[in-house]
Amino acid sequence: MLKQEVIKNGLLLGLFALLCTALVAGVNYGTKDKIQFQEQQQLIRTLAQIVPEDSYDNQLYKQCIRLSAPEALGTDEVLSAYVATKAGKAIAIAMEAIAPDGYNGQIKLIMGISASGKVLGVRTLSHQETPGLGDKIDLRKSDWVTHFKGKHYQGDDDPRWKVKKDGGEFDQFTGATITPRAYVRAISRTLKYFKRNKQALFKQAPNCHLADTLVKSRDNEVNHG
Repeated sequence: MLKQEVIKNGLLLGLFALLCTALVAGVNYGTKDKIQFQEQQQLIRTLAQIVPEDSYDNQLYKQCIRLSAPEALGTDEVLSAYVATKAGKAIAIAMEAIAPDGYNGQIKLIMGISASGKVLGVRTLSHQETPGLGDKIDLRKSDWVTHFKGKHYQGDDDPRWKVKKDGGEFDQFTGATITPRAYVRAISRTLKYFKRNKQALFKQAPNCHLADTLVKSRDNEVNHG
């Protein structure tokens, strides 16, 4: 009798777990497109912050290219970049990069760079840095990332591209030097990569899927809005 009761309870628990799994899967499937669309909209807003919208006449999110440069961009992953053009001429690029040596792991950022190599803007896309210390790389917490705007990378021996503690010109955070140090290094590496590969980057044909999925999402929103 006890054995039958144990088997019965086991079956009930198994059925309950199966139903819960199915429910979670269903919710995930039903919200996947909406979440993706929201992420894409956030990307468009971020691009507008780091590359002035009045400086180009193409749809920046459509001019998406994929980059693989582990040493320069800080990751073995393939990252995205977005080329801004005006009258058919490339005038800027927004490039994703990774700072692999943040205090609590990878920091993903995106930066706008003009054709002349000037930093147009930088934003943090994701991080796991310590709240109240390293999270000042997030614009919602501090304006620290805005201080890169207008800066140029002069070359490998440019002493400015370090935190002040290391003899450079960028502020570190009180009680947290590792995070800004990693961030500044990631930006300088990305600028160096851009300087060496500018022509190839500007000539590369769009090859991301983002543009297609975004257009489809927008069309669905318009048709069902």
